[in-house]
Amino acid sequence: MKARNILIYLSMLYKGDFNQIYSALVNHENPPSDDEVNEMMKQVTSPCITILDEDYPDYLKQKVFQPPFVLYYRGDISLIKDEEKNIAVIGSRKCTNYGWTMTANIVSEICEHFNIVSGLAKGIDSCAHATCINKLGKTIAVLGCGIDYCYPQRNQRLYEQIKKNGLLISEYPGKTPPQNKYFPIRNRLIVGLSKIVVITEASKHSGTSISTAFALQSGKDVCCVPYPADSNSLCNHLIQQGAYMIENAKDLYDILDYREYEPLFNL
Repeated sequence: MKARNILIYLSMLYKGDFNQIYSALVNHENPPSDDEVNEMMKQVTSPCITILDEDYPDYLKQKVFQPPFVLYYRGDISLIKDEEKNIAVIGSRKCTNYGWTMTANIVSEICEHFNIVSGLAKGIDSCAHATCINKLGKTIAVLGCGIDYCYPQRNQRLYEQIKKNGLLISEYPGKTPPQNKYFPIRNRLIVGLSKIVVITEASKHSGTSISTAFALQSGKDVCCVPYPADSNSLCNHLIQQGAYMIENAKDLYDILDYREYEPLFNL
């Protein structure tokens, strides 16, 4: 019996829950028979890679807290091959017109050179994905539910577009429904897949702060769009704490020391 298949069996059995899979492996709990494993493998609905596979990125193993044993996907898995090509763009589900506009402006300028990573949520995430697709760029959506479950349902069209022209990825199999606990956990993958994290709008106590913590733990730089002084802005708070302030794509390129952009700005 292949060790790879055992990981997939446990991932399917425990709906992608890292701690339960880890416990089963360490404690050798009720090892399945070959028939049980083979029957479970028939229920896998999408392509997947395991932490034992050669195409599972080393940087995920090395930098991500609790790297998933199995990643299910739809689309172009090669987009996660190199974290240097990926930029996370994240923020509030209840974004303002200003946040949407700033997100669209920045993403539209960088998606020619970088893949855009986000979480398919309402608000900033949706804007980042949609802008990238409209500009014919490549985008990666990390899901907080099963790979075949679109959440929120209002993003079904966006989900299908990303599946066709980008990458959907999840540690949860099939149609595993979303749970509140899944979204903070999936944020570690959004950060882990990316070279740098861009926050275009978020309140101080939003879930985006969890992504910031993962970024700091893994040594990733955080960039924030500034907001008025009297706003409840996580961006302003993070800038005070040492995050980079960006007002446009050029600022981000400067932080990245990415010189190929210069002709775009007539420098």
